[in-house]
Amino acid sequence: MSNMGNQLVSNIFKALSHPTRLQIIRLLKEKPLCVCEILPQLESEQSNTSQHLSVLKNQGIVDSKKDGLMVIYRIKSPEVYQMIGIAEGIILRQIEETKSLLEKNK
Repeated sequence: MSNMGNQLVSNIFKALSHPTRLQIIRLLKEKPLCVCEILPQLESEQSNTSQHLSVLKNQGIVDSKKDGLMVIYRIKSPEVYQMIGIAEGIILRQIEETKSLLEKNK
């Protein structure tokens, strides 16, 4: 892969690298939501939440549409859930390996 390709992949991972953005992605898994529905579920200011949504939107992970005065966000790239699942699998395997090592050393 070219340097440009590596940079583009890196940008996706950067967008996913913040706990608040991961939380937003999880919230949007069930259905599209207005910012007014996302905000109360986060421990974040509105401006901060809007910035996180902007990062996700710029990377093509979410998109939005205006509905009157509301802006509704939805997942544009559902593959993001596979990526998160893979990362969770790696973490679980690391936990199991650590537990196994601790058991051996008892």
